[in-house]
Amino acid sequence: MTERPLTERRIVVASHNEGKLREFAGLMAPFGFEARSAKEYGLPEPDETGTTFEENAAIKALAAATATGLPALSDDSGLCVDALDGQPGVYTADWATLPDGSRDFMMAMEKTEKALRDRGATAPDARTGRFVAVICLAWPDGHREFFRGEAEGTLVWPPRGSDGFGYDPVFLPNGHARTFGEMTADEKHGWTPGNGEALSHRARAFAGFARAKLGLA
Repeated sequence: MTERPLTERRIVVASHNEGKLREFAGLMAPFGFEARSAKEYGLPEPDETGTTFEENAAIKALAAATATGLPALSDDSGLCVDALDGQPGVYTADWATLPDGSRDFMMAMEKTEKALRDRGATAPDARTGRFVAVICLAWPDGHREFFRGEAEGTLVWPPRGSDGFGYDPVFLPNGHARTFGEMTADEKHGWTPGNGEALSHRARAFAGFARAKLGLA
């Protein structure tokens, strides 16, 4: 689709994930947006029935934009492990979901580690993968645009660090000695306008969004 200027300063962050909401709030705060979450609007979480990050991000953003009449920003993200044929991928959160609907990411990390060991992936060069994030910006009329970010790294065991969320404690980004779980939010994102390259997948996707829609370098 063709690009469209983002002139509305109110925007919906189409997520109920508290970790993602904190990250988006930190990333968007400097840019003068009145950003409220889908949860604050009382919106239900739509079923994520897509088979790609783009499809799932669009489902969430379009649902929020249609319900509120405002532009909506959503992301779908996950961990893709090479030795596991790209799993868990779009099902990253599902690997952490318990029967009652709550999520246990320690369980998910243990499941990932077991799967790696079952395939004999114990050496660092056999444990490569990437975090992927796709941001969808959608308008109530159905127009949507996508911004993708990836962070390459290696999976470590045992988990290290208590910052971040999700699988962060087992993800060691290339060129770094600490996992995402051992980094502060500022270190993990590693990007502000005109100052350096983004590090995390979500920050890289957001940097693409900011450059395209906010005119930031």
